[in-house]
Amino acid sequence: MSTKPSLYPELSRTIGKARALSIPAGRKEVLKALIDYIQKKVDAGGDKVNLNFICTHNSRRSQFSQIWAQTAADYFGIPAQCYSGGVEVTAFNERAVASIKRNGFQVKAEGIGNPIYWVTHSREGQPIKAFSKVFDDPANDPEQFAAVMTCSHADENCPFIPGTEQRIPVRYEDPKAFDDTPEEAAKYDDRSLQIASEMFYVFSNIHLA
Repeated sequence: MSTKPSLYPELSRTIGKARALSIPAGRKEVLKALIDYIQKKVDAGGDKVNLNFICTHNSRRSQFSQIWAQTAADYFGIPAQCYSGGVEVTAFNERAVASIKRNGFQVKAEGIGNPIYWVTHSREGQPIKAFSKVFDDPANDPEQFAAVMTCSHADENCPFIPGTEQRIPVRYEDPKAFDDTPEEAAKYDDRSLQIASEMFYVFSNIHLA
């Protein structure tokens, strides 16, 4: 059994809040397809678990999903590689970056325009590489992955995603609607916490042999 990472204290508190949230039965049904896909891969032994979280601009929801899914996988010792992508290249939105910092992740940035962010959940954890890219960018594993569709626009406008083994819609509301309002930070944090709650629920339901 793998050792759980020693999460940064503020991040550990955020995860505690996320895991205490109640997930409605309808959302659990949505998440079941993702749980089943991961479990099937784990049961197959040698198969890699590759998850590519896809949203149109790869700037908010898909980034949150990649980061929280990888954190949850590492926490439970599930051998998963989590990626993200979109259909247009923009940037990992600075409001979303600020939210994951408030959540307790350590973040380092390099570059301008579309910076690469190195996100860590613990001292010993492998940094998560986060930046805006198309879903088939070389940074993502191009074969044998589940395409997890995190927004309705990408889900409805990407009828075909090469290399995917399964397409799984797990849609989230866009916090962009609250940009430049007094509620901005709170709404980004709420969305991040919801995604954290659901990704920890998913990976807590995966059973290792």
